[in-house]
Amino acid sequence: MSFDVLVDQYSAQEIIDKTINAAGGAKFDAVKIRFNFRDKEYISTRDHGNYLLERKIFGKEGIVHDIVANDGLTRSVENCVVKVADSLITKISDGVNSVHYFANLPYGLNAPAVNKELVGESKINDVPYYKIKVTFDQEGGGTDFEDEFLYWIHKENFTVDYLAYKYAVDGGGIRFREAYNDRVIKNIRFVDYNNYKTDDMSTPLSNLDVLFEKGALKLLSQIELKDIYVYDESNLF
Repeated sequence: MSFDVLVDQYSAQEIIDKTINAAGGAKFDAVKIRFNFRDKEYISTRDHGNYLLERKIFGKEGIVHDIVANDGLTRSVENCVVKVADSLITKISDGVNSVHYFANLPYGLNAPAVNKELVGESKINDVPYYKIKVTFDQEGGGTDFEDEFLYWIHKENFTVDYLAYKYAVDGGGIRFREAYNDRVIKNIRFVDYNNYKTDDMSTPLSNLDVLFEKGALKLLSQIELKDIYVYDESNLF
């Protein structure tokens, strides 16, 4: 069931602040997290604005290690730094960034380029949610700044239980994600997702909750984080 009645109990900013706090809050500002996703290893290290986002691919050529940091991308193969063609820098960086972005949600939703709007309320399986629309400024919004997101945030727990997004890269698409396997590791919340799609690109994101309840979305994949480890703050860089 969906109904877009605007609410005034909290602003969009207040809801996002509460959601980030419920997921880990200030813990995100200085933390090192490691996990496996689809046979690749990912490590994120953040220390009050400084960051390293890593991906390790284990292939026939050995270990390909990509690091996206404040000063850009570095790739090494078997610990030897290699030059990355200009045409691949954005693709590799976006690939690394995307996995870390979703793994650490809702962290990142208070970045300067993020625009948040409370667009209404919704009920999914009789559970009430705030609906927060997120868009990005071109400056600072990355190469996918035109993407649009919608978050369903639990009205009492302030957790992101569902999200949807429309993207333009590779021909474009629409996705709807259902969070499951909620767990807290050293005060940080992690979830996995059932990843659904619709082939109708004219579908408003705000209608996807209704389609989900009707079983009208196609299950495309599962997004599972495995072997998660959160390091102590003393073991950052």
